[in-house]
Amino acid sequence: MKYLCLMYLDESMEPQIPREMIDQGTAECRSFFDWLVKSRHMVGHNILEKTRAAKTVRVREGKRLITDRPFAETKEQLGGYFLIEANDLEEAIEVAAKFPGAQWGCVEVRPVHQLNGSRL
Repeated sequence: MKYLCLMYLDESMEPQIPREMIDQGTAECRSFFDWLVKSRHMVGHNILEKTRAAKTVRVREGKRLITDRPFAETKEQLGGYFLIEANDLEEAIEVAAKFPGAQWGCVEVRPVHQLNGSRL
């Protein structure tokens, strides 16, 4: 079964983190993604640009409304994701807990709903 692991972090903390800690965290994340590939859990992953680059799009009464940045006011922002294969939710949680970023942010693990025909 597929699980989407959403990586959240507090973007406002980045300027306070020493460069060598950021470099170490980046190296640890690369190693983690290499492990995901070797362990055959990896389906795909991406890191997102900062929220200041985001736009939120809504359509109301046929009119397109665009807002700068994400709409939700939260302490932590979505920074990226990795899509994995796991036997069950427990295994997916075990895999997500190995992500180094879980030490300073969090990882939401969500089962991917499989579409059957026209059923959403």
